[in-house]
Amino acid sequence: MTATHFGHMRSRKHSHPFAEGLTAFAAVMLMLAGILGICRGIMAIAEDEVFVSTRNYVFEFDLTGWGWVHLVLGAVAVLVSLGLFQASLWARIAGVAIAGLIVVANFLSLPYYPVWSIVMIAFSAFIIWALCVVKRDDS
Repeated sequence: MTATHFGHMRSRKHSHPFAEGLTAFAAVMLMLAGILGICRGIMAIAEDEVFVSTRNYVFEFDLTGWGWVHLVLGAVAVLVSLGLFQASLWARIAGVAIAGLIVVANFLSLPYYPVWSIVMIAFSAFIIWALCVVKRDDS
């Protein structure tokens, strides 16, 4: 093969199943995290008995306030995940941002629902990893 063949092969757009698979993984995980965040927000707004009552916590907020934070983050996460199914660059950027905010919100609400907060932090870490490992030209 000549040099022109190699140049032509490099410029041709190739399918990247690994990148597509990671984006689909992140989309599904973000949608799940969003749906679960919405459910958690509704439970907190309704002041369900599922949450632990904690005293003397530095980041102490009203449970209803936390409910609204999780509800809004969950709704935005679901919307962004729909963009990820289309493999949009804006959705990858927004997905990393929303997953980061979900990590922060769950860290700050650890005392109210510790096990679930850790699970959501792990979910979000996988989402961030999956969206960041894909190269820009792969999308």
